[in-house]
Amino acid sequence: VELRDVDAKGEIQKLDMMTINFIDLVNEIHRRGYGLNERGGLDFFQEYPFINNLAGNYDRSGDGEYDSSYVFRITGENRLQAKDQIGLAGTLTLPAAEGENRIEVEYFPTDTVEDLIRRINTSGAEMVAMLNQSGRLTVKGMPAADPANPDFVIRHLEDSGQLLVGYAGLLAENGPVGAYDWGGADAVLGLNEAVDFAVAPLAHPGGWIEVNPALNADVGSIASSLEPGGTAVGDGGAALAIAQLRYQPVMLGTIESFDEYFAQSVTEIGLKGEAAAQALETESLVLKELQDMRESLSGVNLDEEMANMVKFQHGYAAAARFVSEIDKMLDTIINRMGV
Repeated sequence: VELRDVDAKGEIQKLDMMTINFIDLVNEIHRRGYGLNERGGLDFFQEYPFINNLAGNYDRSGDGEYDSSYVFRITGENRLQAKDQIGLAGTLTLPAAEGENRIEVEYFPTDTVEDLIRRINTSGAEMVAMLNQSGRLTVKGMPAADPANPDFVIRHLEDSGQLLVGYAGLLAENGPVGAYDWGGADAVLGLNEAVDFAVAPLAHPGGWIEVNPALNADVGSIASSLEPGGTAVGDGGAALAIAQLRYQPVMLGTIESFDEYFAQSVTEIGLKGEAAAQALETESLVLKELQDMRESLSGVNLDEEMANMVKFQHGYAAAARFVSEIDKMLDTIINRMGV
């Protein structure tokens, strides 16, 4: 039961990761687009934040004072190219999965932007990095492995050099003094002024995904175009950008794309189905063997019992005849021989 519970929790976390990232990415594109009514700036999906405070402030201790910052996503100010060498050296300090531990990720002048992103995403840090649709460096929180930590919250972000400061434009200062840390209120004030951030979503976002009611009320607000005005008709740039998300490395964790996620999910379901069928067959054979053993110890074999009845009947008849002959012999000796 415990193993099944762990598997179920892992699947729910994967679904939550996919859902919240999908919502965030689609909304990012949709806000840049325009509908047939030339209206823009709308989210496609309704987002349900964990808290209503716009800065992500949260009273974790319950004493009535804000003491934490629950921020899911931070996007830098500057546009980057994945293949460009960063030309900088330093060390990033990121949150580990266990408690308040930290993971250090070094970067070097010869690293490209995509090299560093890949190093962050394979470091074991409980956060993920990517370039968004505009080429800006984005970091996002992930489901927490430690139950004491909240899901989808960036807990620490620090740079000893200038990568996250002047190059990507996430942090205002480098070193410990400029580090972003969730363990205090108004942590977003230490970020670069031009960054875009989003507060943490409600727990289990896979259970409440919903289309923006404003789009349900007026389908002309669906932003399928990236061009405003009359050129919006037939453009379809936003719709194509959203469709292309399935192939891009935008997933949280080690799985890179939505396509890979679905392929892996189908494979896992198939393997689990095959394993379940094999387990059922094995258990059926074991059950049959146990039933045969029980029958051999306590069951009744009609053929064997009939043979025993015939054997015992003949034995009884032979014994009866023997007694009868002895009785005749004694009668002869006693009554007819005058003894």
